Amino acid sequence: MPILVLVRHGQSEWNLENRFTGETDVPLTAKGREEACLAGDKLRGLNFSHAFTSVLIRAIETLELILLHAGLPACPVTRDPALNERNYGRLQGLNKAEVAKEYGAEQVALWRRSYSVRPPGGESLADTAARVLPYYHSAIEPILREGKDVLVVAHGNSLRALMMSLEGISEEAIVEVDLPTGVPRRYELDASLRIVKVNEL
Repeated sequence: MPILVLVRHGQSEWNLENRFTGETDVPLTAKGREEACLAGDKLRGLNFSHAFTSVLIRAIETLELILLHAGLPACPVTRDPALNERNYGRLQGLNKAEVAKEYGAEQVALWRRSYSVRPPGGESLADTAARVLPYYHSAIEPILREGKDVLVVAHGNSLRALMMSLEGISEEAIVEVDLPTGVPRRYELDASLRIVKVNEL
């Protein structure tokens, strides 16, 4: 049975500063690097045939540290912008608490968590899914169908979009889903790529 592991990148500098990051290229904090190393320790023993990540440094560095600590430094890696974080448009770089003061907490929650509402000048989760899912089906699924294990290190929203499809999460329920940084989510799949078991490590 193939195994798929999803990991949100470790804490970034703008996560720490409570800013909307989106597609801005922001590095990991010391805590973020520690989270990535810990994730790698948890994944030791798995033999990933391929790893995928976005083209943003916080995900790239997280993946590199995971593979190093998992004992898989030679694992083939593909980077693709299809896995990038959703674009938050004019909110990128702004402090979330300050934006909530200006627009109201309810509006900010819609921008951050809802499926179809776009932040000003940015992408909705639906827009993010429209690039993530075709990439998953074309690049990642074929490897899983061969019975091989795959690791994907990406971002909160690109992974939420993928989780909706994998786990059958509704547009209403996805609002409540928040992925912690650096925590592996492990899927055991059958030959048809249906989920047999899912758990956080």
